[in-house]
Amino acid sequence: ENVGEELEPALDPVLQQQIVQRGSYATMRLGDKEIHYNEMFRFLITTTLSNPHYSPETSVKVTLLNFAITPTGLEDQMLGIVVAKERPDLEEKKNELVVQNAKMNKMLKEIEDDILKLLATSEGDVLADDALVNKVTSSKEVSDDINVKKEAAKVTEADIDVARE
Repeated sequence: ENVGEELEPALDPVLQQQIVQRGSYATMRLGDKEIHYNEMFRFLITTTLSNPHYSPETSVKVTLLNFAITPTGLEDQMLGIVVAKERPDLEEKKNELVVQNAKMNKMLKEIEDDILKLLATSEGDVLADDALVNKVTSSKEVSDDINVKKEAAKVTEADIDVARE
């Protein structure tokens, strides 16, 4: 209840439904513990924020339902509808940016997970492990490229928001 615009990273396994089959039952890893998962489990989060703006990463992980109507929230929704009718190119581009940012963040997370897995399985000197060194080097290049694209996307999104007003 009463969550803000940022969610705890510890909730990621639940939000991303990282379920693993272990024999005849499903499990989920929470922190350092592996717990049994029930298919009937539902996780509901509420907020008292009148018009929360969640990051693309969060929006990809959850289904958002807005049951509150405030003047500001209604104005944002109406603006989105009007812009979609009058300038569908702007609204479509904004939606594409949200999806693109979420994909890039997911890719960064996968790269991080790969590196951590290689570090965990590496034996001896990590600098002598060619696969690990190559992965870190290529990951750095991909990460730099993604960060440049994310900065460009922020500028474009700000331009779109100005045009929407």
